[in-house]
Amino acid sequence: QVQLVESGGGSVQSGGSLRLSCSVVGYTYSSGCMGWFRQAPGKEREGVAAIAFDGRLRHADSVKGRFTISQDNAKNTLYLQMNSLKPEDTAMYYCALTYRLWWILRDPLRANEYNYWGQGTQVTVSS
Repeated sequence: QVQLVESGGGSVQSGGSLRLSCSVVGYTYSSGCMGWFRQAPGKEREGVAAIAFDGRLRHADSVKGRFTISQDNAKNTLYLQMNSLKPEDTAMYYCALTYRLWWILRDPLRANEYNYWGQGTQVTVSS
């Protein structure tokens, strides 16, 4: 059974940094795509960044230049480095996995493209 376990969330002041991690358990990540999503109270879940197993990646416009998605395939782990954090980045952050290949996805930042989800890790940015 595939499980995704996020960690690294917390509370920081505006301008600070956090690094989120997502460990994939029960599946040797050898193809497909992974992504980071976030959901603030009262808002829809939005895609933050996505990466294919072969390294192709995409970041949402709202985080370009501040967030960086990466992966360590040997460790079965996905990362999200978040710099220059803003209060509007406050949300629950989720990692997600799909077996489908990058070129098959309509939009790698759409939540309904993904089959497996972690439980989420809270990020709170204060002004």
